[in-house]
Amino acid sequence: MNTILFKRSCFLLSMAIAIVGASRLQAQAQTEPTVLRATRSGPSYIGVGGNIGFRGDTRLSEDSVNVFSKIGLTDSLSVRPSVLVGDNPAFLVPVTVDFAPPQNLGVRVAPYVGGGVAISTARDSTIGPMLAGGVDVPLSRQVTATAGVNVGFIDRTDVGLLLGVGYNF
Repeated sequence: MNTILFKRSCFLLSMAIAIVGASRLQAQAQTEPTVLRATRSGPSYIGVGGNIGFRGDTRLSEDSVNVFSKIGLTDSLSVRPSVLVGDNPAFLVPVTVDFAPPQNLGVRVAPYVGGGVAISTARDSTIGPMLAGGVDVPLSRQVTATAGVNVGFIDRTDVGLLLGVGYNF
């Protein structure tokens, strides 16, 4: 395994652990955190979808298959890791604030917004910050549709649109 990729993967893992730990400390005053819990936007899920790339140099900016998840941490926080599959995969790990669905729309659309870390395995295996935002739409008790925009700041600004369906758990 590439030494730089290994070091950066370890860095990402430590950052994810630190973010989860910090969110647990902050959230204890509000709600006792339980991993895999439902948030205001709905249950945790795992899914598959497509990434439509718009701009940049990494897998995030290219059309690809996206394997993703939403893991509820508290009533309002979740982590949404995903892997963009293909040559030189990219890994996205945003922590998001999940908002309650507006009551006046007639359909349950639950927005989320957040930020985290993006890792590109292309060329020099770079790591950078990212922003994420989108909506979850429950289709049934077991299925949630999701659409979101991910913006990674790796070497340049990379932009991708996620469209997918997840299985709730």
